[in-house]
Amino acid sequence: MLALNLLPPSNVTVSKSSRKYPFNASLLNPNPVNRINQNPTSRFNHRFSFGSFGDSIRQISKSKPDFGKILGFPFGVSSRISSQKLEAASGAPQESSPDGEVETAKPNKNLKLAVIFGLWYFQNIVFNIYNKKVLNIFPYPWLLASFQLLCGSVWMFLLWSLKLQPCPKIDKSFFVALLGPALFHTVGHISACVSFSKVAVSFTHVIKSAEPVFSVVFSSFLGDSYPLKVWLSIIPIVFGCSLAAITEVSFNFEGLWGAMISNVGFVLRNIYSKKSLQNFKEVNGLNLYGWISIISLLYLFPVAVFVEGSQWVAGYHKAIETIGKPSTFYLWVLLSGLFYHLYNQSSYEALDDISPLTFSIGNTMKRVVVIVATILVFRNPVRPLNALGSAIAILGTFLYSQATAKKPKIEEGEKTN
Repeated sequence: MLALNLLPPSNVTVSKSSRKYPFNASLLNPNPVNRINQNPTSRFNHRFSFGSFGDSIRQISKSKPDFGKILGFPFGVSSRISSQKLEAASGAPQESSPDGEVETAKPNKNLKLAVIFGLWYFQNIVFNIYNKKVLNIFPYPWLLASFQLLCGSVWMFLLWSLKLQPCPKIDKSFFVALLGPALFHTVGHISACVSFSKVAVSFTHVIKSAEPVFSVVFSSFLGDSYPLKVWLSIIPIVFGCSLAAITEVSFNFEGLWGAMISNVGFVLRNIYSKKSLQNFKEVNGLNLYGWISIISLLYLFPVAVFVEGSQWVAGYHKAIETIGKPSTFYLWVLLSGLFYHLYNQSSYEALDDISPLTFSIGNTMKRVVVIVATILVFRNPVRPLNALGSAIAILGTFLYSQATAKKPKIEEGEKTN
């Protein structure tokens, strides 16, 4: 008996919904370069999709909310330029750059990079300036850090309720797995805010540039191995930070230890998250950061009330008396909280479009820009040796980024050969 197949063959494939928003715990890292280094293959696999699977990815990208159109500058920006969407949908050929990025026309690429870096740098500078302005007249970092987490939590609830960001389906096991990373995130955030309240912003950022040192040391204790060039790259970081510390005009031990503890907190968060959150593939990076902010707020605010709650009322009246206008004080506090979340959000958006090599350069330059901007705004005195130490530490951070960014690239090339 003969059976006739009258239906034409179909190339349509169906992907599982649980993979629509792939999650990787490395996205927790506040340093975008380190986030990429912790899982170098995830970005490669996301970018180079072929055949029908690539078509399904393009369909998903069409339905993704465009933050640039909905929220506008400086509150959000889409990680996809409209011209790039049209070219991808039309099947127009695209060029691949040597470092792994997919390029469209060069003017469009330059415009895209300018928007991404400009927004990321601008939001980070605004946060650091207004955060320090508030702490200068209201030196209560525990309350300010709690408010910044509150702003991030409210922002994410708005995105979820307005369907501008897909709300993940989570369960009790997800919250249990998130308790540890959220705790270390809380420690890192409040320690940094305490440091900002005690010393110049530029000094805190110089010390925070030593985070790769803690990452290498802690990871080595847990069994990870690093090539010699990575270990050599942390030597100028340690030397530069030490030189900057002993020559800092506004040196304060609380400020120094606050920045150091912040590094420890964020590194432990990254390590812990890799072990406890790998099974939750349905939660993307931005949603994960939103839940981190919510749980961190629950951790931090009760402790803030205990540590400095009795001083808030008197401190508030003194701040209003110093600044003159209550509305100005409210605006500064609001801007510090809002831009704290926005610059983190922009870093997630930027990760979709920039290669590890480009991001390593951008992240190093971002720290330089923030340090220079805050020195100009607050007119902090800088000694020559202090500037030299800061430059050496930042150079070491750049060398570390290059050493760790090139290794995954080589490994990926070996896998494809």
